[in-house]
Amino acid sequence: MADEKHSPGGAALTELVLEVFRLNGRLLSAGDKLVADAGLTSARWQVLGAIHYASEPQTVSWLARSMGLTRQAVQRIVNELEVEGLIAFKANPAHRRAQLVTLKRRGRAAYAAADRRQTPWINALANGLDRAEVEQALSLLGAVRSRLESANGDD
Repeated sequence: MADEKHSPGGAALTELVLEVFRLNGRLLSAGDKLVADAGLTSARWQVLGAIHYASEPQTVSWLARSMGLTRQAVQRIVNELEVEGLIAFKANPAHRRAQLVTLKRRGRAAYAAADRRQTPWINALANGLDRAEVEQALSLLGAVRSRLESANGDD
């Protein structure tokens, strides 16, 4: 099997995956710069966003799954956010040991500050890009993610 070659589709998807990896690095770096003066990092901002957008308080495991990260990585960040007074844990009636994560007033304010910085930044980044192509890329990336989730039993 070592001599097996990529199919044309497999080669193209490999290139896309490599570009996504490079893009992820650039997005994390840009995000870190964007929210640094708000006392956040891209990782903290991402976790605050997952908590913010959840329809109701969720466990760390649920947040990690929704973000495509490990529970341990999200737990570390959530613990830091709790120490800083941005989030709080509350009892979970469905599971004694898996507490629910909620935003505190300071966490909502920090997320709102990051969001205010993101809007003009993303608008400038989007300037000149074809909206239909962006939507097509979003659809393709969502389909690849869905296939990975199904293959890994994550759905």
